[in-house]
Amino acid sequence: MRKNALLSWPLGLLAAVLINGNCPAQDTVKTNGPAKVEVRHESGRWQLYINHKPFYIKGAGVEFGNQDKLPEHGGNSFRTWTVENGKESGQHVLDRAWKNGLYVTMGLDVKLERHGFNYDDTNAVAQQLAGLKAQVLKFKDHPALLMWDIGNELNLQGQNPRVWDAVNDISKMIHQVDPNHLTLTSIAGSEKQVVKEIEKRAPDLDLIAFQAYAKIVDLPNNLGESGWEKPYVLTEWGATGYRDVKKTDWGAGIEENSSVKAASYLRRYQTVIALDTNQCLGSYVFLWGQKQERTPTWYGMFLETGEETETVDVMEYIWTGHWPKIRCPHLNDFLLDGKTADQNVHLKIGQTYTAKVLATSTLPLTYSWEIMEESAAKTRGGDFEPRPRSFPGLVIPGKNGEAQLIAPSTPGAYRLFACVYDGKGHAAHANIPFYVDPSKGDSPPTTVQ
Repeated sequence: MRKNALLSWPLGLLAAVLINGNCPAQDTVKTNGPAKVEVRHESGRWQLYINHKPFYIKGAGVEFGNQDKLPEHGGNSFRTWTVENGKESGQHVLDRAWKNGLYVTMGLDVKLERHGFNYDDTNAVAQQLAGLKAQVLKFKDHPALLMWDIGNELNLQGQNPRVWDAVNDISKMIHQVDPNHLTLTSIAGSEKQVVKEIEKRAPDLDLIAFQAYAKIVDLPNNLGESGWEKPYVLTEWGATGYRDVKKTDWGAGIEENSSVKAASYLRRYQTVIALDTNQCLGSYVFLWGQKQERTPTWYGMFLETGEETETVDVMEYIWTGHWPKIRCPHLNDFLLDGKTADQNVHLKIGQTYTAKVLATSTLPLTYSWEIMEESAAKTRGGDFEPRPRSFPGLVIPGKNGEAQLIAPSTPGAYRLFACVYDGKGHAAHANIPFYVDPSKGDSPPTTVQ
């Protein structure tokens, strides 16, 4: 343990350590070189060790989110998707993790077939291997490094099985130059055919990582059918995705509000992840931060302005065994023109309608409102998409969570977003898709993706 490390911990986290005996990464990080990471099969179960001490991953996916908040809530690790994310260097990411007492599963940006990479091109594959080797050599001795994640969802819209040959070669390269860290690859879903192909073509991997949302419930059965006997982690899990939710009659996905999401996070963890004590080494919840993916709130556990939502409360409970002293606002209902999101809200151009959000908190609440056009993005796998256009001035805030919405002047698909704040860094959110119907003679509604 680093000198005086305990003195820098928040009191809540220190209490959790003293009560539960679960020290964060500070307890095992060596200050004079890389951590020794290994998995052992003991008494019929797999166990992760760091410097010969048992370690269970209590992690989150962090892209540009606030990793400093992870240990405050009981987290001990985070994963990345690349070494250099374009905003801060890999060195800075690892140094800050070390300062915060966190271990990092570092993502290696393996090229995707859906982005045009050809795994039959041996020269391109060799160049990729050389570039990744340089990254591994640069960071392999950092004390905050936990594992190398070789590629993200390489199976998504990919058909060439030689990608797994490349993954195996990358894993072998890593083991040759870095004997202290494990290798894995993160796949979309947990389909048994993909798992079997990886087991056949990439046997050098130490473990596999699954990424599943609503279909996380299929994981135990898929694992059994695939015959996978090595350990695994979940590198993404969380809110129900936009492909798996109910749609409006014009095809807009109905996003769950922040409180419904929080309940599903807890249920999915307790009924799937926590129950597998034989092969599962832990998980990384998605997403410790905020991103635009169909909406600005769909997958993020924080708002764009940095406030925590109720899913963060859930993760603190999961990681520490207790709820935070100040809970995030709880959203009970959200209505537009007296209807909920699943009641197909159609509005008329220029007319005014009442919106109302019902939320509870131990603290006084304030509200914000925003209308956006429906996203036209058709990306997959978390690829970049622009934030939809906003329409300021069309919502007139009222009192006690009410507002008046003036329907936009152009027919089409929109969303009304409501955010609730307690003034202490916590929030709740919801949105309702609505369709502004055309005037007589205009085109009828069109389906959105």
